[in-house]
Amino acid sequence: MTDAQDAAAPRLEMRGVRKHFGGVVALDGVDLAVGAGEVHALVGENGAGKSTLMKVLSGVERADAGEMQVEGRVWRPSGPVDARRGGVAMVHQELALASHLTVAENIALGAEPGRGGPLRRFLPLDARAMRATARRVLERLGHGGIDPDRRVATLTPAARQLVEIGRALAAEARVVVMDEPTSSLGRHDADRLLEVVRRLRDDGLSIVYISHFLEEIRRVADRWTVLRDGRTVGSGAMAEVEDAGLVERMIGRSLDAVFPPRRGDAGEVALRLSGVRGRSLPAEATLEVRRGEIVGLAGLVGSGRSEMLRAIAGLDPTTSGRIELDGVEIGRRAGIPERMARGLGFLSEDRKGEGLALRMTVAENLLLSRLGPVAPGGIVSRSRVAAATERWVARLSVRSGTPERVIGTLSGGNQQKIAIARLLHQDATVLLLDEPTRGIDIGSKVEVYRLLDELAREGRAIVVAGGHLPELLGLCDRIAVMHRGVLGPARAAATCTESSLLAEAVMGSDIGDDGVQEVA
Repeated sequence: MTDAQDAAAPRLEMRGVRKHFGGVVALDGVDLAVGAGEVHALVGENGAGKSTLMKVLSGVERADAGEMQVEGRVWRPSGPVDARRGGVAMVHQELALASHLTVAENIALGAEPGRGGPLRRFLPLDARAMRATARRVLERLGHGGIDPDRRVATLTPAARQLVEIGRALAAEARVVVMDEPTSSLGRHDADRLLEVVRRLRDDGLSIVYISHFLEEIRRVADRWTVLRDGRTVGSGAMAEVEDAGLVERMIGRSLDAVFPPRRGDAGEVALRLSGVRGRSLPAEATLEVRRGEIVGLAGLVGSGRSEMLRAIAGLDPTTSGRIELDGVEIGRRAGIPERMARGLGFLSEDRKGEGLALRMTVAENLLLSRLGPVAPGGIVSRSRVAAATERWVARLSVRSGTPERVIGTLSGGNQQKIAIARLLHQDATVLLLDEPTRGIDIGSKVEVYRLLDELAREGRAIVVAGGHLPELLGLCDRIAVMHRGVLGPARAAATCTESSLLAEAVMGSDIGDDGVQEVA
């Protein structure tokens, strides 16, 4: 951003914005200013007010008080279509694409060009114009190779994200809000998307960038604003603030360290894999996990790390190899209930699709995997259900209100805590956690890190699979990397770096002294 741009009036300005939902104060006098040619990070915990503020900006909600201006003009959109026509567009975390339509049709969606004349409402859309617009915006994004006639359903997640951004550009938006744009992308695709964001900034767009990844914000943002409890608690230049300062503003308390201190010596081997193979993935996995340690499982998207955990848990079949719990083999025909009874607990990366029943209550989600303690004689005891739920809610500091609350109404962080609490109620001693902090805010992440450290110190064996390398390096005792389905040796996390883990993920574990290996 140039000095002239910095000195100019902001392109987007929101002052004293307030919004109530009944007796709940969602926004309590929020201020936000974004300049032209600026990426502005909007950060805060889940429930801080970020989504509500952006809904007000985009016309989904109407503010109760406050002022908004875009390019010096009063801004009061009547709805999202009106906002888009006025130059403000949203790129949502859950992409709003029509998967059965083409790239060109999605980019034009809501503003489709028709043919001229008095009967234009009854004439077919101008497909040629839609294709030309799609090619133009995709070229601007640096991805002109995407075919405008290709169905969106056949695209990768990264390409779909570009189509969503392309729709904003086609509408000639000057302010673009990006809500967690990399949350479903692997590292390589995320890096490419950040390049797109920088390209748009250099073209003069104003971008409000919402993300839980601080290192990502650090790479792409010029300025920042932190929301907490519906209020603006700080704003400034990225170059003038440390990560710890941002985190402390977000959670409202001093933060000595994001990650707990390293644990001491581990105990006996709790989980042993010997040459485990799946029908497609993993191709080969050998690993030992001891009680009292957290072992990280790194690798690129599609490397097989999720499939490996699912094979151990019994969700996916294995074709060869040996899995042992406390020295006793689990046969390949052993079902999920048997593995759970032996102490295995699995947390899916797909919290909404597999991890939780979002229409059921907190208590039902927490207790259903082990009803025995709350159902003596086969009859569910309401008092025992309440006592067990309260115990785990208190242990994990879950903010759920009542056990009868529908879990889908909780924040992502509180949902994830309930999913982990279910494994503890199940009495799992070996925890297989696939992306346990995906989609939750930094405050909830810190709480999950401390919980996993506490569980390891109690003697549980924990495997954490994920693609966020700083998290694995900070949380885990040892880290193993999967490359094309093959699991490399587990190494002490203290001896690893992001560069070494990424190199192994890309090239495999057999890397020479010069760090180079031929990639097949």
